Amino acid sequence: MSHDDYPTDRPAVVTCGLPYANGDLHIGHLRGYIGADAFNRALKTLGQQSAYVCGSDMHGTPVAVNAEEEGVEPEAFALRWHEQYEETFPQFAVDFDNYGHTHDETNTETTQDIVLTLEEEGHIYEKEIQVAYDPDADQYLPDRYVEGTCPYCGAKARGDECDEGCQRHLEPGEVEDPHSSITGNPAEYRERTHKFFRVSDFEAYLTEFLDDLEGTSNARNQPRQWIEDGLQDWCITRDMDWGIDYPGEGAEDLVLYVWVDAPIEYISSTKQYTARVGADEYDWEDVWKDEGEIVHVIGRDIIQHHTIFWPAMLEGAGYNAPRAVAATGFITIDGKGLSTSRNRAIWAREYLEEGFHPDLLRYYLTTTGGLQQDVDFTWTAFQEKVNGELVGTVGNFWYRSLLFAYRNYEGTPEAEVSGEVESRINGAIEEVREAVNDYSLRGVGHAAVRLAQFGNEYIQRNEPWKLTDDEPDEAAQVIRDCVQLAKAVGVLLEPIAPGKAQALWEQLGEEGEVADAHLAEALEAPPRHFDEPGELFEKIEDDRVDELEEKLEAKIEAAAEDASETESDETDEGEADDMAATDDLEPLLEDRISFEEFQDLDIRVGRIEAAEGIDGADDLARLEVDIGFETRQVVAGIKRLHDLEELPGTKCILLANMEPAELFGVESNGMILAAGEQADLLTTHGDAELGEKVR
Repeated sequence: MSHDDYPTDRPAVVTCGLPYANGDLHIGHLRGYIGADAFNRALKTLGQQSAYVCGSDMHGTPVAVNAEEEGVEPEAFALRWHEQYEETFPQFAVDFDNYGHTHDETNTETTQDIVLTLEEEGHIYEKEIQVAYDPDADQYLPDRYVEGTCPYCGAKARGDECDEGCQRHLEPGEVEDPHSSITGNPAEYRERTHKFFRVSDFEAYLTEFLDDLEGTSNARNQPRQWIEDGLQDWCITRDMDWGIDYPGEGAEDLVLYVWVDAPIEYISSTKQYTARVGADEYDWEDVWKDEGEIVHVIGRDIIQHHTIFWPAMLEGAGYNAPRAVAATGFITIDGKGLSTSRNRAIWAREYLEEGFHPDLLRYYLTTTGGLQQDVDFTWTAFQEKVNGELVGTVGNFWYRSLLFAYRNYEGTPEAEVSGEVESRINGAIEEVREAVNDYSLRGVGHAAVRLAQFGNEYIQRNEPWKLTDDEPDEAAQVIRDCVQLAKAVGVLLEPIAPGKAQALWEQLGEEGEVADAHLAEALEAPPRHFDEPGELFEKIEDDRVDELEEKLEAKIEAAAEDASETESDETDEGEADDMAATDDLEPLLEDRISFEEFQDLDIRVGRIEAAEGIDGADDLARLEVDIGFETRQVVAGIKRLHDLEELPGTKCILLANMEPAELFGVESNGMILAAGEQADLLTTHGDAELGEKVR
């Protein structure tokens, strides 16, 4: 691992949180897999050697429970979903170099080798613990067979995680008021011997690891609280049959906890890639044993596993640490979390059945907000982004430039690229380099779109259709520039929209794959001749969007009316199944205020101009907020929840007549408004001016 700018001379591996082999994929899941794929493609355009690996998470209690309900073996149940994922991912141009699963021979051997090494190094010990037991079913209850209350926040919790509240990892015996999901009866705690991993031994190492970690700020900042609270050792065995057997002595009837073998699949899948292509082309040991660049793209709900448990395991077993962990935000619909049980989701198969090109969704998911920010999906917002940026800017420039070139020159005019255009392309290339090194997919996509926007302005400013008769050389020069710009946009946009970029590549008459092109090829001359181009993007009409919105609303309402659908969502153990927060809301306050009292609140539209963390404060950030009349300094508890570097330029809502307060030595002169535990910043939908009052 290094901190050199990409590309480095060391191989990289990009991974994404494993899909849990327990149900259909929806757009919340796809955000992570598409994001990781786009980042891997972007690395390659920089010239970085990189592989994208993943696999299906086959183990854990939800698979066992659902398989039992269907009357099939867990392996057969999980393999069915695994095979479906293998078919679905390519349909969205998610191009894994290797896609395995956690139950295959490679992962079983690698997992057991790592666990034995940890045991030999003294990092594993035995301990008597309280394990939930169902006397009616006469069996111990692992993980998701247990339901109860979180001891930390009081929310409903299951087995190993408070997935509806604070999202903390829970050890066996911690859930209060336990009930068996098998019989529904109260469970009782009994003593049982299990194996524990000494996570507490790695406190100093993990602190240093987080100091060096790249990626998103939430992945760096959230784990610090867990370290400050005191690291708890981790129970790594479970009382069940489905899983990888514990390899050491004294645990013959136990299997390894799913969160042991799931991340090890990253290593195993990389091994399988090397076995297929040969170590001369890509050596997994260079990445995992030496100084390779490891990048994990994950859901926000599994930060703890990837920044505490996983790096501790790697360090204890003698493996390389990740260079970066990039945690994505959630996808919501109308401000509410996706829910598989309530059918509040847009499924991958549904999106494809609607006839939309996968690149449209790829662009929307990667460039709407920063990687770690929540994205509220509506078909209207999808339409606006596609029509405005892909159809109106990129597609319009590509088509008008190539069509004019074909009709007047049968391809690329014989002229040199102007200095202005060459400089602008070089600037866009540098924007992409910076975006990749900032782990900003939005930056990669926007660099390409801004270049196309410049192209539209350039052709409009120079009006070559007026020059062809009187100034033919000048007309040829302008169109030569435009064709070069079109090619450059295609090269830059390929990581985000690979299908459309390849279609442009072929229209230009280029050979091979645009995916193999490096950034420098954006300035290489296009072929002299090419055929008549076609339009590559199609406008989404209003009536189509109205139809889609109505269908989605009807689907959600129908599911909500089903009184039997009262169970909570089934959250994945490898990657959150719902990728969303709970639907539970705080009750409304009974006390009312008068209109006059509301009028006393001076709430203004503002824009964040600067944002930085406050030294010594885990949660606090210092913001400079322009509210039209002046710029206010405000302290907000968003340090862990937002990428502060991406906040400047963001509109916000400020309570301006809040009494000043001093926090950690910094005066706060106002309060920005946000919703929910993840501090979703309130903003305006239209173009309200800075300083306008909220009424």
